[in-house]
Amino acid sequence: MLDANLKIQLQAYLEKLVRPIELVASVDDSASSNEMLELLQTIESLSDKIALSTHGKDARKPSFAVTTPGQPISLRFAGIPLGHEFTSLVLALLQVGGHPSKASADVIEQVRNLQGSYRFETYFSLSCQNCPDVVQALNLMAVLNPAIEHVAIDGALFQDEVEQRQVLSVPQVFLNGEPFASGRMDLEQIVARLDTGAAARDAEKLSAKAPFDMLIVGGGPAGAAAAIYAARKGIRTGVAAERFGGQVLDTMAIENFISVKETEGPRLAAELQQHVQSYDVDLMNLQRAEKLIPGKEFIEVQFANGAALKARSVVISTGARWRQMNVPGENEYRNKGVAYCPHCDGPLFKGKRVAVIGGGNSGVEAAIDLAGIVSHVTLIEFDAQLRADAVLQRKLHSLANVKVITSAQTTEVTGDGQKVDGLIYKDRKSGETQTIELEGIFVQIGLLPNSEWLKDTVKLSARGEIEVDARGQTSVPGVFAAGDVTTVPYKQIVIAMGEGSKAALSAFDYLIRSSAPQEEAKAA
Repeated sequence: MLDANLKIQLQAYLEKLVRPIELVASVDDSASSNEMLELLQTIESLSDKIALSTHGKDARKPSFAVTTPGQPISLRFAGIPLGHEFTSLVLALLQVGGHPSKASADVIEQVRNLQGSYRFETYFSLSCQNCPDVVQALNLMAVLNPAIEHVAIDGALFQDEVEQRQVLSVPQVFLNGEPFASGRMDLEQIVARLDTGAAARDAEKLSAKAPFDMLIVGGGPAGAAAAIYAARKGIRTGVAAERFGGQVLDTMAIENFISVKETEGPRLAAELQQHVQSYDVDLMNLQRAEKLIPGKEFIEVQFANGAALKARSVVISTGARWRQMNVPGENEYRNKGVAYCPHCDGPLFKGKRVAVIGGGNSGVEAAIDLAGIVSHVTLIEFDAQLRADAVLQRKLHSLANVKVITSAQTTEVTGDGQKVDGLIYKDRKSGETQTIELEGIFVQIGLLPNSEWLKDTVKLSARGEIEVDARGQTSVPGVFAAGDVTTVPYKQIVIAMGEGSKAALSAFDYLIRSSAPQEEAKAA
């Protein structure tokens, strides 16, 4: 199950254990139980600090608890945590075994101080790149606080539970039996939801900061590049991001980032953050900008939690988000059959009928991926022809369980009140309305810039993108912009990084030129 190289790597990690671990398995006679036991036996063989017991009594089979004698830790995996979740398993072993977490001391203290009783259940899929962040955060919380329990459940393996609880997207988290959250969340975000006073404390702390020379708003590839270029100039640099990594966190395979043959979004986002933090940059996460206030000396940015930061120059790199269809039923059935990440949620629709909305590269790639999982895929494209690359179209048309409908406008998502049961579209040639019965809809129709908060201050295009010149300058002096939120064509990671670097250099040039007269006056 684990190849020789992976065993060697895992054994090296397990040498960091400082206290014994017991793996308590709950199994039956199924093939999946045998597969899980094989994995656990391999892990046991790699460290004398690990013992395996098969006397577990948990109702979910196969599943296993990760415990240590004398510690009230309630942490369990239901299923076989391979794929993207193998890292979650390794981290759970290390943390239960006493190896310290890399989380900040402040967040760790917040977790330990949480009062009450928290029983978390997280449904994941092995192909979901967003799930490990949630699983790992809740596992760590279970290690740190005895009042917190967590079980991570492979939704594809426990289909009856998934059907009963109407889980149609992952990661899906339940707290004490009730829906808590869906989608990617990190440790800080989860703790902020539980610690209701955290936002106010954070806002007060941020507002007390001295003005920055350059403040970057947004933490995607453009924002990270801008921060690095600014910090290398030796100026006071801050990054305020709602979610550091941005859309990169939701990207599965990256194969066109020059000099890196292949990587994954979450890995690239983590490397970006490490690079930024290797410089003297004040990184402020979980900060959603709400207002920009230009000024002669300082520009102020106000945030949703009430915080306000000031800077002599600002680089806006708030990126974009998935565009919605904006049709009746879409919001009502979001995460109830309407999904935006085929890699994450595809396995939950195994053997079912789904539709993909959008005939660009992302839509056709989604249809190809889903065709290997679901029973049938209907791809719906508004235009008269697909817009994806020719190589992708050839692959799509070679699949027997895919149907392509062009010149079609989706007009409504239908459902039974709990989940999607179909969609309605209009044939743009004949004007006739057609209905398709299905269980899932994956929307892949491009991006929408995160610029609503700038409507009254910065000039925007008709599409809502920030208008910038060749230097990244916006219509407001001292305010620059870069990346997918701007009018720069081709929304690509490598382009965003270049634009972020350019915007930071332009902002630095602005700072030099705007301060020169004042310095000359002082000298005189």
